[in-house]
Amino acid sequence: MKTAQSDQRVSILPGLVSQPIFRLAMLLLVAATLMAMQATARAAQCPALLNKQFNQLQNGESVDLCQYAGKVVLVVNTASLCGFTHQYAGLEKLYADYQDRGLVVLGFPANDFANQELGTNKEIATFCRLTYGVAFPMFEKSHVVGASTNPLFKALAERTGAKPQWNFHKYLISRDGKDVLSFGSSVEPDDAKLMKQIERMLKAEAES
Repeated sequence: MKTAQSDQRVSILPGLVSQPIFRLAMLLLVAATLMAMQATARAAQCPALLNKQFNQLQNGESVDLCQYAGKVVLVVNTASLCGFTHQYAGLEKLYADYQDRGLVVLGFPANDFANQELGTNKEIATFCRLTYGVAFPMFEKSHVVGASTNPLFKALAERTGAKPQWNFHKYLISRDGKDVLSFGSSVEPDDAKLMKQIERMLKAEAES
């Protein structure tokens, strides 16, 4: 037999249960709104050149290149069986030495020149890690010349007027994305003319 006291407990219980759920829902809504606002702000500050997404070489996860806005970016098309493959070591050293100052190296494996990158993404990632200790960001194999050129290399070629002629072509992008320089495959990562431009761009502040 129900009593008035038990009926009162039943009527109060839904309110007690719903309040924490309501608060949790509100917190999730606020968090989602803040994340959306942050994403919008990042997009507004991101140079059009970097407003692109690519999949990571190691795990296939999508990466928004806007996360590198405000950094000096060195973009390189790579290959595992090339006479310039030894440049992986120099690129990794460059990244290790200068990343704290705002430099990032981005590697894009491509099989566009003399079939010198025949491996799968997994094989390329393993080769780079075990042979050269590569830790700088690398992305899935794509094309850097021709009709299927990936959107970043297409934009870089349009900006500089220089397309890669071989593996390990390099593009250097300033912090604000307005200054883009092109360096041929024979320019080593520690070449004085490349280093001079890296130093110049690192000293420059990104425009607000």
